[in-house]
Amino acid sequence: MPGSPAPAPIRISKSKFVAGIQCLKRAYLQVHSPELADEGQEARLVKGQEVGLLAQKRFPNGVRVGFEGGIDGALANTATLMDDSSVPAIFEAAFQHSGLLVRVDILQRRRDGRWRLIEVKSSVSDKPHYLYDVAIQHHVLSSCGLDLSSAGLMHLNRGYRFDGRQHDLEALFTIRDQMKRIKELDADLPSLLKAQREALVQASPPDIAPGSHCTDPYKCQFFSHCNPELPEHHISFLRGLGVKKRQALVELGVSLIPEIPEDFSLTKLQARMRTSVTTGQTWVSPTIQKELSQLKYPLYFMDFESLSPAVPRYSGMWPYSQIPFQWSVHRQLAPEAQLEHFEFLAEDDLDPRPKFIESLCGVMGKRGQIVVYNAGFESARLNELADWLPEYKGRIENIRGRLWDLLPFIRKHVYHPKFRGSFSLKSVLPALVPDMTYDGMEVADGIEAGLVWEQMIRGKFAPTECEQWKAALLAYCRQDTLAMVKILERLPPA
Repeated sequence: MPGSPAPAPIRISKSKFVAGIQCLKRAYLQVHSPELADEGQEARLVKGQEVGLLAQKRFPNGVRVGFEGGIDGALANTATLMDDSSVPAIFEAAFQHSGLLVRVDILQRRRDGRWRLIEVKSSVSDKPHYLYDVAIQHHVLSSCGLDLSSAGLMHLNRGYRFDGRQHDLEALFTIRDQMKRIKELDADLPSLLKAQREALVQASPPDIAPGSHCTDPYKCQFFSHCNPELPEHHISFLRGLGVKKRQALVELGVSLIPEIPEDFSLTKLQARMRTSVTTGQTWVSPTIQKELSQLKYPLYFMDFESLSPAVPRYSGMWPYSQIPFQWSVHRQLAPEAQLEHFEFLAEDDLDPRPKFIESLCGVMGKRGQIVVYNAGFESARLNELADWLPEYKGRIENIRGRLWDLLPFIRKHVYHPKFRGSFSLKSVLPALVPDMTYDGMEVADGIEAGLVWEQMIRGKFAPTECEQWKAALLAYCRQDTLAMVKILERLPPA
């Protein structure tokens, strides 16, 4: 419309630039349609904040640039702190150049008057895509006239072990200089920025089809928007379907599993999936009962819940090591015996490991098989507990030696059309035991259980809320072990 003011230019932040490297559509939706984002990003953000605050402590007397006063206030505050030679480091320093805005995690003042840029990551390794974070900051700061002596990436040290008393920040973190790699990327930055600026001013998002970029290097917060739920029995649910086979089916005009021609090459698992879906019947291995008959009573059905904080909490732990905080066990002494239930939940922020394993050993006996779902998880936790608490090693080895994994058993012997290609407990249970479901539970998955427990032990809930969440955690873990009981009861004969 004549006389209308020109739209304000879109400012590209560090996070938007990195999002655009993954997918231009992701960056566009961040700017124009943030309400379309999926929920569930809080766990990674909380870990990043915890690591960032701890990283700052490695630079004593550093000063943080606040968010009060908006962008202009942050820019002015940064300039003031840079002029003050008594400030050794600035946290969240703000810089802007040609529509690019960055907040630098740590800007360290060097003795020669130069500056050291440090990007902090909560990972335990230097991942290739992190280079773009550092490169865009280096580009902006250099364009603003800063003389940078180095640009580094600071991340957690995988080999660090906490002594249980005080964190050694020099050992906890690793800093790797990125200057050489940045120089190799510098020539590409202008074209990358040009592509993003052009995309962001369009009236509609770029037409980018879903693909591996939807989850690599991160699962995009707009995944559900770009990847709507597939039709029931879509060929995507075929386990292990490679790109070539998928393309071949598409060229044949096949999109649903029952449409796959009989002479089309499939693996044994894919073939049984096609049979089950086409007939609408559960596929059952002819040897299922033979293998089930080998289970020896008493039977135990066991499940653990754990939390993996970025910063180790207790003695002997390392970054992202698992804290086992809850277990549930259902026990059946004989085929017709009454089912018994036992459980444990840590309720304070003290090291839960001794009570966890002591209480578990107290109910597991010395004989009888222990049914778990995906034994690798429980086995790994038990192995770690044996290392941390060697006085329990003998009893733990007895428990580990009796584990019987229901997951590969189901994968080998059963397929139900409603599995939709997944053998997870949450897919198998409602298909084989329709009267049991995780729908509507206050805590419905392991990640949520960890988040709730974390808030509970840190006193984030009022007393009445705490009791409600405690009950929800116990109900969730109990559901996992009872689910295995019911699945074995409902397994159809061959």
